[in-house]
This record gives sequence, structure tokens and C-alpha cells, in this order.
Amino acid sequence: MEKKNVPSILVVDDDRNLLELVKMRLEASHYEVVTAYREEDAIDAAKKQFFDLAIVDLQLVKRDGISVMEDLHAINPEMPVIIFTAHGSIESAVEAVKKGAFNYLSKPFDPKELLLQIERALENSRLTSEIRRLKGLLEERFDFSNIIARSEKMRQVLEKVTRVAKTDCTIHIHGESGTGKELIAKAVHIASPRRDKPFVAINCAAIPETLLESELFGHEKGAFTGAVQSSKGLFSRAHEGTIFLDEIGDMPMSTQIKLLRVLQERQFYPVGSEKPIEVDIRVIVATNKDLEEEVKKGVFREDLFYRIHVIPVYLPPLRERKEDIPLLADFYLQNFGEQMGRSLKGFTANAVQKLLLYEWPGNVRELRNVVEYAAAMSQHEMITEDLILKTKDIPDEQQFMPLKEAREGFEKNYLIRLLEFTRGNISKASTLAGKYRADFYNLIKKHNLNPDLFKKQ
Repeated sequence: MEKKNVPSILVVDDDRNLLELVKMRLEASHYEVVTAYREEDAIDAAKKQFFDLAIVDLQLVKRDGISVMEDLHAINPEMPVIIFTAHGSIESAVEAVKKGAFNYLSKPFDPKELLLQIERALENSRLTSEIRRLKGLLEERFDFSNIIARSEKMRQVLEKVTRVAKTDCTIHIHGESGTGKELIAKAVHIASPRRDKPFVAINCAAIPETLLESELFGHEKGAFTGAVQSSKGLFSRAHEGTIFLDEIGDMPMSTQIKLLRVLQERQFYPVGSEKPIEVDIRVIVATNKDLEEEVKKGVFREDLFYRIHVIPVYLPPLRERKEDIPLLADFYLQNFGEQMGRSLKGFTANAVQKLLLYEWPGNVRELRNVVEYAAAMSQHEMITEDLILKTKDIPDEQQFMPLKEAREGFEKNYLIRLLEFTRGNISKASTLAGKYRADFYNLIKKHNLNPDLFKKQ
């Protein structure tokens, strides 16, 4: 059932004259109209065609309009329904609204009121559909199950944040730049009871010290030069939701004191105001600095550190989770291929080797940029090694050793990475390794590896 550009409306009534009148009025207003005199005809029509809206009489020949509405909603749960009712049946019409009708109109109806109600119902349906679509996209992108993590370290991270997401505990995410701290923070918010409320993020290092306090807590008109009107701060905007304070290690001492008060009392004073504002928020902070060292240096408050360090989450750098590199690279390659309208199938074995040997000081963010460059410059479906890290200097001594000379640990890691890259395809893996299939089987058996675990779900 495809939805057309012209809104389609199903009208159900046992009064043939009324059906014709309504159809005439609605078609004159450029709606597509299908009428049904019998209840079963209405249900059959809804099964065959998509309707944007239905208008149903409360009192029909065989059934009441509420039961017909319920059958229509069983076919299309999102379709708004307007109930026609006689003056003496207002109570029943109100009951219909409680059971899912958008609204009701009394007979004889005012044509202008009918068109107004239809317009409101369709607009409400469009907004609901758009909100659901955006929410679905957000959840699809930031759901824990969609975060690429095959390495044991990242699996432990996801297991930990999944457990605490349902709580309101303050989370302290620490790790190098580019490891995905905001991604984890958004995933926590989406998995929390606050998911339908705002997620507000700020990079404390990107805001000048003189403006940070006003940005966080808001200000009153005339509080400082340039404050020509009052402004709500990010804490107010995040009310009932989540606020993410990135790079909190760069927050000046003066602001740290006020943040501590917010965390302790859940209230604050906007700049220039003597009236406190109370907030209900979940706080997630992140930093690439060692805050314990910052406390020792005297540049970060010890009491604030203990207040935010409730649930510490360490995000490992990419060099400590190399099992994830082929998966991440493939994920970004497919995304960039779609954006660029190109068919990009993957990376050659030598390209994967180059990705695995590099230390990735910029972590996942750097990997993404490298893959984007390769996707844009490649003239083939497979990304070759000459397009990987062209501007990076990779020491010559960092080369893959032949398998027969490799140490046990290196050999196992080599096999794991190869199986990840080929998604458990033994034929492809053995070919890339330059081994006979039977010999390759002996190798993975020797290291207790199960190819099925590497197959794409």
C-alpha cells in the first residue's frame, strides 16, 4: 500500500446522502475520498489501500463506530480517525477519543469545522511520523548494538555502560581524543529513561573562559557588556534530559566551583540573577586528561573529581583494540561509498596490513578520515595500499613476518585479523595467507579459533 501525495480519506457512514455530501466537500478541497456504506466494505478498503485519515459514524447499522475504528487501527495503527456523532451521543464520542480517535464532530457538521479538523489530524499525523522517523534514525545510529566493537576491551566498555544507562549515575568517560567519547555518551542517553528528553553537549575547551559560565548557566539581561537580553543556559535546556560536558579537564577553576554546586544541589544561579533555577538532569563528562594528575597539579578540584568520578569508563585507543580496525574501516567505506554513489567492496590484504600496523594517534576519528580519502581517490572497487595513509610515515621495519617464522602470539593475532577481514571465509582467508585450505584449517585449529564467530551476523 503506497502513500500518495494527495491525502486520501476513508468515510464510513450508513447515510448515503451524507456520504455523497462529505465526498463532494472533501474532493472540492483536493482530497482523495473513498466512501463505505457498510462496515465490512470499509475494512476491505483499508486492507487494499493506504488512507491518511478515516471519518467514521459512531452509530452504524451492524456495529458501532468504535469497534470499526479499532479494526481500522489494527490494519493501520497510525491512521487518525474522526468520529461523526449525533448530539445525544457526546458521551460515547468522548469514549471514542479515549480509545484512540483523534477527535469527534457532531451532526449536522459545519463544513469549515470538518476541514479544520481534517487539517489538524493530518498535520498531527505528519509530525508524529517525522518524530518517529528521526527518533528511529537516532536510535539506529546510537544504539549500543550498532557500535562496532569486537575487541574484548570494547565489549567490556559496552557491557558496563549498558548496565548503568538505566540509572542516573554520573558517568566519567576518559580516553584519548578521537576514541568516540561523545558516541558512548549519546548511546547512554538513548538507552536511558531520559531518551525522549534533550541531549545537550558542550566542549568546555572550545568556549572562552569568560563565556563558559554564561553558556552553561545562562544570564540575565545586562549581566555583562553585550548581554542585551536574557538567555537560557545549557543546563536549563537539558532539563529532564542529559548534559554532556566534553573536555571537562579544561574547565576553569571558577566554573568548576559552580558546577560542583549544580551536581550537589541540582540548582544554579544564571549570571546576574539572584533567583536559583532547579534542574533535573543526568550528567556525563569526558576528558582526554588524567584528572587525578590534574588534581595533584592543583588545576582540577579534588571534590569535583570525586563528584563526577562515580562511574569511570575508559575508552581504549585504537592501537589497543586492533581487532576492531578492519570492521570500522569496512563500515566507514560502505558509508562513504553510499554517499559518493560508488560501489566500493573492501580493502586489499596489503591495505588491511597497512591499517593494522599503524599506531593511529588520532584514533577512530583519524581512521575515518583516512578511509574517506581512500574512498574519494580510489579508481577501483577495492581499496589498495597505495591509498592508505599516504601522508603517514610508517617505519619500514614494521612488516608482517612470514607465518612459518612468526612467534606463536603473532601467528594467532595474524589469523584473528585475517578471519575478521574475511568474515570467517576460510577459502578467502587461506588464499590471502598463501596457505592451502587444509593447512590453514590446521593453523586455526592449533590456535583454538572458530571461524563461525567471525561471520557477519
